[in-house]
Amino acid sequence: MENVILTIQLILALMLIGVVLLQRSEGGGLGMGGSNSLMSGRSAATALAKLTWIFAICFIATSITLTVLAARKAGSESVIDQLGISAAPGNTLLDGDLLPPQPADAPIAPPPADK
Repeated sequence: MENVILTIQLILALMLIGVVLLQRSEGGGLGMGGSNSLMSGRSAATALAKLTWIFAICFIATSITLTVLAARKAGSESVIDQLGISAAPGNTLLDGDLLPPQPADAPIAPPPADK
């Protein structure tokens, strides 16, 4: 189910990018360009602009759906539980000891250097 929605979202993202790139530039971005005609309060909605809105709404809907599905799955168990790893007692960093475990026969101090 998630893979189908994720595939649909990927296709929607690519189509949204394509439709946005196909639209005519208005020339007003970042204050560059412009025209001498009067600016109307509402521009005519072209077919590409309507298609952009449809793709954007569908993209947001699939994003919300994927978020809800992921939240449901994440609430049931942790990542460690999914991997099937069990922690050995006394071998975790949660015991308060942040140093790695030392072997029993390891020297506590390094041997002195010969000069």
